Amino acid sequence: MPKRKRAQRPASESEDDHAHNSDSSYDETSRTKVTQKTRKARKKIHENDGSTVVSGILGHPVSMHVISAVEPMRIALLEWYDRVHDARKMPWRKKFDPSLDAEGRAQRAYEVWISEIMLQQTQVVTVIPYYNKWMAKFPTIRDLAASDIETVNSLWKGLGYYSRAARLLSGAQKAVKELHGRLPDNAKDMEAKIPGVGRYSAGAISSIAYNHCVPVLDGNVHRLLSRFTALHAQPKSKRTLDVLWAGAESFIKQSKRPGDINQALIELGSTVCAVRDPVCSDCPLRLWCKAYQRTQPTASHTGAVEADIEELCIVCDPIPSDEDNGSVTIYPMKAERKKPREELDSVNVIEWRNRNSRDRWFLLVRRPQGGLLAGLHEFPTLPNLSGTKASASNLAKIPYTLLQELLMHPPSSNSDKKRLKTLPNSNSSDNVPKVIQVTSAGDVVHVFSHIKKTYRVQWVLLEGDELPQLRPAVSANQGARENRSRAKNLKGKQKGSEVSEVELDTIPQTLNAQWVPLTQVEDAK
Repeated sequence: MPKRKRAQRPASESEDDHAHNSDSSYDETSRTKVTQKTRKARKKIHENDGSTVVSGILGHPVSMHVISAVEPMRIALLEWYDRVHDARKMPWRKKFDPSLDAEGRAQRAYEVWISEIMLQQTQVVTVIPYYNKWMAKFPTIRDLAASDIETVNSLWKGLGYYSRAARLLSGAQKAVKELHGRLPDNAKDMEAKIPGVGRYSAGAISSIAYNHCVPVLDGNVHRLLSRFTALHAQPKSKRTLDVLWAGAESFIKQSKRPGDINQALIELGSTVCAVRDPVCSDCPLRLWCKAYQRTQPTASHTGAVEADIEELCIVCDPIPSDEDNGSVTIYPMKAERKKPREELDSVNVIEWRNRNSRDRWFLLVRRPQGGLLAGLHEFPTLPNLSGTKASASNLAKIPYTLLQELLMHPPSSNSDKKRLKTLPNSNSSDNVPKVIQVTSAGDVVHVFSHIKKTYRVQWVLLEGDELPQLRPAVSANQGARENRSRAKNLKGKQKGSEVSEVELDTIPQTLNAQWVPLTQVEDAK
């Protein structure tokens, strides 16, 4: 019988480092699902001449990414954490108190929940003052539930990602209305029932507030465990995440201090195992860290010991030789960033002035409750213009179109007076404000995580004797019906002539508008 094909792994790593762990779902799944196609692909990679990949990392066993014999690691990690846990003075970080009753633990869950949501995409030093102000205003979940979005957003101003604040409010209101004023006391229900709480947040809250053995995997722990296990794989793929979640679970499984271990992993990833300049000499886990072992002078990337091909890792991608800088920073694998799509919005700063006084008022509208910047106020805006819609001539018409939608008695441009008579609520009453000027104010560029927005701003100055009366707010469905009806009327009455791009565009449909005096514009959310 021919001898079975063998694969290679670094000789510098001991057998204990790669001990098989039958309790790992990743290990079992990976071994049983290696198909003939995968074996052939791995064999082909293994036979590469080594000019484009680091040969010592090519064929390594799946057990390289399994964390076992964790007790000495936990001891070292917790000893380090006990020394540093208060270094950054986080007001939400407290030792678990087993004497707390159900109400006390629910209060701790509320405190951790607020901190975890605030910390999403935001640095600790930024969050601390916001957290303190929040807890002073809303010390309990019932206090938050009794508030409103305007008050919540006022406290959140400057923290960004305002949808987080809205979800905190809706989550608190749901907890008070349906869950007896408490967050669920387990991760499964917390993830299922509380808006904005995912697997990570549920694990953090449950382990810290309730001392449950539930893992966490945020960006810091993802990076830490990728290096700890030398996992060079697509960062967001399901297989990669399964490996890392399994590793995180290994640390807290049957632990007496799961909340502290989770916080220690987060703290270690944030302060020591940093993205660009990790301080490996300060890391309590370096003795077991496979990425660190590769950086040592005694490490060999070319020597090998044998491993069965059925045990080969099918998650990792080869490390290109030109990226192997001899540092732990080659892990995790760099994700390909999608270029943000580009959009052009017409922003119209509509100001009204009284003819006989110095009063200055500005028109603000509330954005829809879903999507980008949900529920916030903005100057009337027509989004995502392109082609002829973004031309100078078309931009000049946009203020009149928006005013038609927003005012009971809108003005009309000289060139459009005849055409706008076909639109509802167009009249020549003395209440109709006069457009004094429409002036370009330049472009403002802002890059969100997935969109690069260019806001083309124009200042629209109205004048009159009385503050223009606003149309009542309409629902999105009603607004859509009115838009379709108006477009149909325009087409029917202007056969043979060109219909303006603006009137046929989808304009803001949840028209919750208000006039705001100049002194209050800056504080509007």
